Amino acid sequence: MDIVTDTTTQDAAAAPEEAPKTFADFNVRQDIVASLSEAGIIHPFPIQSLTLPVALAGNDIIGQAKTGTGKTLGFGIPALQRVVRESDEGYERLEFPGAPQALIVAPTRELALQVSADLAQASRHAGVRVTTIYGGRPYEEQIAALKAGTDVVVGTPGRLIDLNRQRVLNLKQIATVVLDEADEMLDLGFLPDVERILAALPPVRQAMLFSATMPGPVITMARRYMSRPMHIRAADPGDDSITKRNIRQLVYRAHSLDKDEMVARLLQAEGRGKTIIFTQTKRSAAKLSDELIDRGFNAGALHGDLGQGAREQALKAFRSGKVEILVATDVAARGIDVDDVTHVVNLQCPDDENTYLHRVGRTGRAGNTGIAVTFVDWDSVPRWSLINKALGLNVPEPVETYSSSPHFFADLNIPKGTKGRLPRAKQTTADGGEPRRARSEGSRNSSRNRQRTRREDTSGNPRAAEGADRHGHSKGKQDRPAREAERHRETRDANQEEGRTAPRRRRTRRRTRSQDSAPRQDD
Repeated sequence: MDIVTDTTTQDAAAAPEEAPKTFADFNVRQDIVASLSEAGIIHPFPIQSLTLPVALAGNDIIGQAKTGTGKTLGFGIPALQRVVRESDEGYERLEFPGAPQALIVAPTRELALQVSADLAQASRHAGVRVTTIYGGRPYEEQIAALKAGTDVVVGTPGRLIDLNRQRVLNLKQIATVVLDEADEMLDLGFLPDVERILAALPPVRQAMLFSATMPGPVITMARRYMSRPMHIRAADPGDDSITKRNIRQLVYRAHSLDKDEMVARLLQAEGRGKTIIFTQTKRSAAKLSDELIDRGFNAGALHGDLGQGAREQALKAFRSGKVEILVATDVAARGIDVDDVTHVVNLQCPDDENTYLHRVGRTGRAGNTGIAVTFVDWDSVPRWSLINKALGLNVPEPVETYSSSPHFFADLNIPKGTKGRLPRAKQTTADGGEPRRARSEGSRNSSRNRQRTRREDTSGNPRAAEGADRHGHSKGKQDRPAREAERHRETRDANQEEGRTAPRRRRTRRRTRSQDSAPRQDD
C-alpha cells in the first residue's frame, strides 16, 4: 500500500481564510476550553486548526510541521477528549479500569516532560490523569503512579518497554497512540523500540504521527501501523519563508580561539534576552558554561553527562528566567519549548540542514522574532555550503569575522567598546546574589585569614603547634603516620649534622634450605 495514494493531503494554503477563532468552535469539550483559557490559550495555531477536526473524528493523522508550531495541543486535545474518565458513565465497563487509554511517545526526556506539562494544563478542569514515564528517575514513583491509576501516559521508548515487560504498564487498553518527533526518534535510533511498542497495542486504535521531516523509515512505519492516514502540513515543507521572516540569520567564519570572546561580546548586545548556545560535544558545553560564568554571565549547562535531576533543574531555571543563558548539546536540548528566546548561537557548524533548522527553531517561536548566529570554522566551510544550498540561505561564503570586527558589532547591535567580561555592576547569579567569581575570591580571602590565624597561634602555643602544620592545616588522627615519618626525618637530619649516622635497624632474614641439601652453618 502506497502512503501517497492512500493518504489525503491537506495544506495550510488550502484552509479557509476565516477559520474559527476559538477552540470551542472545534467542538472541544468545555472543561478543556476553560483550562486553556486560564493559561491564555484561546486562538488555535494553524496546525491545530487543521488537526483538530480530523483527530476528533477518530481518524489517523500524519502531521508535518516545524518545531514550535503548537502541534502538542493538536494531538493532545483529541487524546484528552477521547479518554473515558472516572466520572463518566462508561468507566466501569472498561476492561481494565485505571489502565492508560492514551499513549504519547517522545524521543527525549525533556520533550516528554514538556508534552506532559502542556497536557496537564489542558486537563486542569477535565479530571484526566496524566503520568510521565522516562529514564533517569527511580522506578518506584513511576510504578506507584501507574498502580494508582492513570488515563494518559507520556514517555520515552526505553522506560515504556521496560515497565511493560515488568507487567506494570498495561498497554491493552490504549485507544489513542501518538508518536511525537518521529524523525528525531530515527536519528536517536529509537525506531525499533517504537515499533515494539506499537506491536503491543490493540489492533484497533487511533494513531497520530508528527514529524518535521518524513524520511523513508518513518514512512515505512506509517504504512505498517496506520490505517489510511490523512497527511496534514502546517506549511509547505519546502517553504521556509516563515523562518526567514521571523528569524534573522547571521553566519560568520570565526577562529576557534576567538569564539569565547565573540560569544561574550554578543551576549551584551542591545535587546538580548534568553539565549541558547548549541555546542557539538558535552565537554565543550561544560567548558563554555564555566567560561561564561567566570566572565560574569548568568549561564547554565545542559548536556548528557548531567543527571536527570540536574537537567530538569537547569531547564526549570532557564524557563523561569533565573538562568538567562543555556549552553546545551543537541540531544539534551530536544524538547526545549520556551517562547521568549531572543538569540540562538551555533558555536560550531551543525552537521546538516535538519540539525540547523532544529537549533534555529528554538527562537522566533509563537510569532516572536529572533536572531540566530552561526560560527563556521575554516575546515567546516564545505559542510556549511551544503547546508546553505539545501536551505537556500544565500550565504555560500561566510564573511571572516573576529571579536573586534566592526561589522560584528553593527550586525548584532553591540555597544562600542564592549569587552568580553561583563562589568561587575551587571553581574548576577541564578539566585540574584553577588557574582560567583566575587564570592569565590571572598572565600579564598577568608581561607587565607584562617591560615594566617593558625600560624599566629602555633607560633606562641606549643599545643597548637602540635595540632597544625607549617601550612596552617590541622593534624588529626588520620595524619599520625605522616607525623611519625616527619619525626624520623628530623632525627636523621640532626644526626647527620653531628657527623653521626643514625643507627640502622638490624634486619633478620630467615634462611630456607631444600630438603635435599645438607644444612650449612653461617659465617
